[in-house]
Amino acid sequence: MSWSVGQVSGFAGVTIRTLHHYDRSGLLSPSERSPAGYRLYTPADLARLQQILFYRELGFPLDEIATILADPQSNALDHLLARRDALTGQIARLQRLVEVAERAIEVRGLGIDLTPEERFEVFGDVVFDLSYATEAHLKWGDGDGHQEALARAATHSKEDWRQLMAEAAVWRAKLLAAFDAGLAPDGEQVLRLAEEHRQHIARWFTPCPPEMHARIADDYETDARAFALVVPPGEQRPGLAAYLRAAIRANAASTDVGAAGAAG
Repeated sequence: MSWSVGQVSGFAGVTIRTLHHYDRSGLLSPSERSPAGYRLYTPADLARLQQILFYRELGFPLDEIATILADPQSNALDHLLARRDALTGQIARLQRLVEVAERAIEVRGLGIDLTPEERFEVFGDVVFDLSYATEAHLKWGDGDGHQEALARAATHSKEDWRQLMAEAAVWRAKLLAAFDAGLAPDGEQVLRLAEEHRQHIARWFTPCPPEMHARIADDYETDARAFALVVPPGEQRPGLAAYLRAAIRANAASTDVGAAGAAG
């Protein structure tokens, strides 16, 4: 018994175009021909199609499916185990994206109350990446400091943001000058800049203990979106993010030592 392309397409749920593609690629070619020359699929062909569709449903690319089916000695279990691990990772990422989307809705509800024109006027080249904001919310959201920072940001007026950004610009110019001059990140002048940055966060957003400041600085080196909030891409230099992180961590260490000495 044999079946035409149209018949197989109908009961297998595969388009005729897909079957023709499988035929051209050599993945599944009908074994028989009708007297009129039409392609006909045998039961063995359908069994092979069933395997192909099974692997396709699992997301295997066609070339890997061809490899599995071409070698009867091939260990299909190894391929399945690898695919299972990949699918598990994809599921985890999708679940995280759902959570990020849900948090993004919350973050938008606490957004900065400025028009697009006012945001451009106040922030200039500093870009607030929503994907980073939502991931930061996932990372820091359970902490009181993060919640307070969002709440205080939501209450800032346009003039508050203008002053905040002006202070940040002055500080940034001093940071760039120190970096360009080759000053050591743990030198006295650069440590003062790191402390100024910590106090800036505390003044405008939330109390920022040295240990929290150091963790924030880690993001500056590992995530370009975080560093862009401090230094716009057009002003950045290679190595500047690591330089700032080193300065903040050195300041955190010296601040902790100073606090311990005062307590003693």
